[in-house]
Amino acid sequence: MDDDKKDEVYSDFYDAVNMQPKELEEWLETEESKSVGDNDDGESTGHRSGRRIVEIKRTNKDELTDSQYEHMNKVVGYVNRHTAQRPDGDIEDSDWRYSLMNWGHDPMKGD
Repeated sequence: MDDDKKDEVYSDFYDAVNMQPKELEEWLETEESKSVGDNDDGESTGHRSGRRIVEIKRTNKDELTDSQYEHMNKVVGYVNRHTAQRPDGDIEDSDWRYSLMNWGHDPMKGD
């Protein structure tokens, strides 16, 4: 990934991920967080991603690895696809919101 693409991914990631590391860590400890997502080894993909997002957000930009940039790009894609599938009605206690929050995006937060 070239530097221009990294800058784009970095910017898009910070636009998509609107939860702070501590806030996300606390969320990942809840039963609601653990209750959603595909789960084949005891931890859902989204939950595992959330832990990685915390690590990425605590890493200085100039120390980010290519693997971290690839994950950041994956997060942006997930958040964009999932927000486009917003269900009707109250989302506060929805699996849809919980899944997004595992990926670092709380749709209840204002832009």
